[in-house]
Amino acid sequence: MEILGYIAAMLIGLSLGLIGGGGSILTVPVLVYLIGLSPVISTAYSLFIVGLTSLVGSYKFYQKGLVSLKTAVVFGLPSIVAVYITRRYLVPAIPENLFTVGDFVVTKGVLLMLLFAGLMVFASISMIRKKKEVPADPSEPVDENIDTELDVENTDPAERHPKPKFNYGGILAEGLIVGTLTGLVGAGGGFLIIPALVLFSKLDMKMAVGTSLLIIAVKSLFGFIGDIYNYEIDWMFLSIFSVISIAGIFIGTFLSTKIHADKLKTSFGWFVLVMGIYIIIKEIFFA
Repeated sequence: MEILGYIAAMLIGLSLGLIGGGGSILTVPVLVYLIGLSPVISTAYSLFIVGLTSLVGSYKFYQKGLVSLKTAVVFGLPSIVAVYITRRYLVPAIPENLFTVGDFVVTKGVLLMLLFAGLMVFASISMIRKKKEVPADPSEPVDENIDTELDVENTDPAERHPKPKFNYGGILAEGLIVGTLTGLVGAGGGFLIIPALVLFSKLDMKMAVGTSLLIIAVKSLFGFIGDIYNYEIDWMFLSIFSVISIAGIFIGTFLSTKIHADKLKTSFGWFVLVMGIYIIIKEIFFA
């Protein structure tokens, strides 16, 4: 099972490299069910793994000018505060046994896994759902001889992506919510951050994805700092698992030029949905 866990670490990074996200949602289930760690320590380790892999992934977007540093700071600060407080104080304060329903005891571990499974279900829906393409203006002439991709790459990022306009109230609220959620379940929450960046910061989708990865990286790593004070960390295991996952990112990035990412994202979404339902059934009926 442990060997399968390390193989899964490669797949987590592979997913991030191929479709720009999604893989981190599997980190906690892999650590719990394949490696055999407790749910609480798994959410802690997941923050480090997700943070490190997202940091590597965000660098690719930064090189292309697809990261808004100002937006990352504005959105990231409340999120960092929330995730740190959640990991440092809130999670340790949750009692081991919460309540009993008949013969079923809801423990801290069960609660965290059920929260995580719920997150997986919502994340899977965002991956499965088809994005509506904005139709082109028929009144504008289109030069079919122009290589659009090449033109984008050679255009100044400032011209391609207008400066963000901030809805500070919305960003503050969303940052606090996402940070708390990340602290509880150890996942990045990119499927929540990206729509928030588009809605509250008026970023286009590509810029939102790159900025989201940087936000996920910073807040996850800061959240993990809160765990260092509460748990004994197996740095050797954590380093090996993270290195394997990062190697998967580079392989996935290379393969992404040869494989259609949209179809993969939909298939992966269905896989995540099945996994989320499996965790809910397992934790409720077979815990």
